[in-house]
Amino acid sequence: MNNEMLIRITRYYRALTKLRTIGLEKVFAHNLADAAGVSAAIVRKDFSQLGIYGQKRGGYDIVELANSLGKILGKGAPESVIVIGCGRIGMALMHYTGFENDGIKIVAGFDNNPQLVDKSIGVPVYTPSKIGEVCKDLDVHVAIITVPESAAQDTYQHLLDCNIKGILNFSPVTLKAMPTKDGSMPVVHNINIGLELEQIFYEIKFPKEQPTA
Repeated sequence: MNNEMLIRITRYYRALTKLRTIGLEKVFAHNLADAAGVSAAIVRKDFSQLGIYGQKRGGYDIVELANSLGKILGKGAPESVIVIGCGRIGMALMHYTGFENDGIKIVAGFDNNPQLVDKSIGVPVYTPSKIGEVCKDLDVHVAIITVPESAAQDTYQHLLDCNIKGILNFSPVTLKAMPTKDGSMPVVHNINIGLELEQIFYEIKFPKEQPTA
């Protein structure tokens, strides 16, 4: 499965989760196509490659389809995630309730600011020195970095030393995959909001020419 297809499957799964919450039982390819931003033909092609088939007029059973896609995506018990850096972005992520619908649970935050450290709140906040201990106790393998540029590299190295396997980086620094303490290579995704906005502004100012019929 290539990355583009994986993204589509994830979008189908998220759409199915929302449809289940409002009590719907059936879904059609064009419904999922809207959610993924593709054509109904691509949806049917994706499902065909995965060995998933619906009824010509009855569509797909939402529960069965969600379970099938969930197995493909490795869904099971909620996946635990930690947040490093409890500023505005970090706190926003920690208090966002929508992750639960995707089987994701933020279980802890970490920050150097003593005023932010609080173990009694819904998502407890610890000092960074506790990352290894908390991750071991809660079986956490994925972290989100939302620290300032000056702290990004040290934070990254600390996570590698704690054998964190997946990192979503919101800091302004591009982090390259490096071996963790046990020698494995982590999955690192860098999201630079400033660069993304610059790209949007550029595309607004210099739109691509639309192909002629």
